[in-house]
Amino acid sequence: MTSLTHFDEQGQAHMVDVGDKASTRRIAVAQGTILMEAATLELILSGSAKKGDVLGIARIAGIQGAKKTSDLIPLCHPIALTRVAVDFEPLSAAESPGVRCTARTECTGPTGVEMEALTAVQVALLTIYDMCKAVDRGMTITDVRLLEKRGGKSGDFVVA
Repeated sequence: MTSLTHFDEQGQAHMVDVGDKASTRRIAVAQGTILMEAATLELILSGSAKKGDVLGIARIAGIQGAKKTSDLIPLCHPIALTRVAVDFEPLSAAESPGVRCTARTECTGPTGVEMEALTAVQVALLTIYDMCKAVDRGMTITDVRLLEKRGGKSGDFVVA
């Protein structure tokens, strides 16, 4: 196990120096789920939610969240993202009704885009919650995790 990189020799938090790292193509994929009542899912899928196109707005929010990650997470580097894609998959009542969100982030640079992918998922799912809370306050955001990371010195990581 390696040491935590966001602390210096004295144990003080600091932003990691990536100035000497090679600029490489970086890709990350994260995923999470929001569980809800079946009627709430039907409302989302029918497009008849009072506040509008829930998944369309959540997609834009996820993209915006990825772009704002360094403003939200104190020690993240600002990254020039080259791609952010946010996709949704409805989960049937048999699986527990809900929506699965997958975000893919890409850049070419000296540091990875895992935090941007994770932030995109969280913001997209929070947006779904915000838009649907009037009809279902019991929604649960769950299982947010990194599925894949490619590029950089530490190599690839893929959830089996």
